[in-house]
Amino acid sequence: MRILAALIFFTRLPFWRLREVPAECFKHVVPYWPLVGWLTGGVTAAVLWCCGQVMPVATAWLVALASRLLLTGCLHEDGLADFLDGFGGGTSRERILSIMKDSHIGTYGVIGLVIYFLLLYQLSALPLPLLCALVACGDSWSKCVASHLINLLPYARKEEESKSRVIYRHMSLGEEAVALVGGLLPLLGLTATGLFPLSFWPAMSAPLMPFVLLTLLMKRRIQGYTGDCCGALFLLCELSFYLCGLIIYSILQ
Repeated sequence: MRILAALIFFTRLPFWRLREVPAECFKHVVPYWPLVGWLTGGVTAAVLWCCGQVMPVATAWLVALASRLLLTGCLHEDGLADFLDGFGGGTSRERILSIMKDSHIGTYGVIGLVIYFLLLYQLSALPLPLLCALVACGDSWSKCVASHLINLLPYARKEEESKSRVIYRHMSLGEEAVALVGGLLPLLGLTATGLFPLSFWPAMSAPLMPFVLLTLLMKRRIQGYTGDCCGALFLLCELSFYLCGLIIYSILQ
């Protein structure tokens, strides 16, 4: 039931039609976020591979990115824009939280998203099979890393002030294991099949840097996290994974 709640919460596919999910389940969706990454990362990689058979890699990559945006309803990108606006323009805890809650996008959000997508576009320099493998692995692994934010910081708002009216519960040991398995299985599976070379495994450590730095920033500026913070953290962890993979590829050539 909680997996279904996670699919409903993190995608725009009509999983809600399958059955009604109790509200309490949505407070436990974060451990299953990496499992949702199997869907979002898998679909993105599949679209990329199929389009890459008839298009240049650069064009196929743009189509694949668009497919994920449609699949998630730009949920995480909206969070990144709000996070950048809040932390870029806010001078106090209250002001940062107020800006992040505002649905309008500001200068920091626009510029941040432009830079984010420009950096993502650089991955089109990679060979198609390697890029597909990175996407299939990076989505789940980065969500696994980002999911641990909720165990390190408290929610920065009251529940009734939350955009989604949901405050995530801290993960139990069992739920942490679910998140870890969800993040690692695509990596292990694609490595076993030879699609994800062992030489690219160091990229797994790259998301730890933005995770630590942004967690410390959130603790200092707002003494907690919000849903926007989670979305921003995931995208920046994922971006660091991809860019590290691009660097490794450049070194090995």
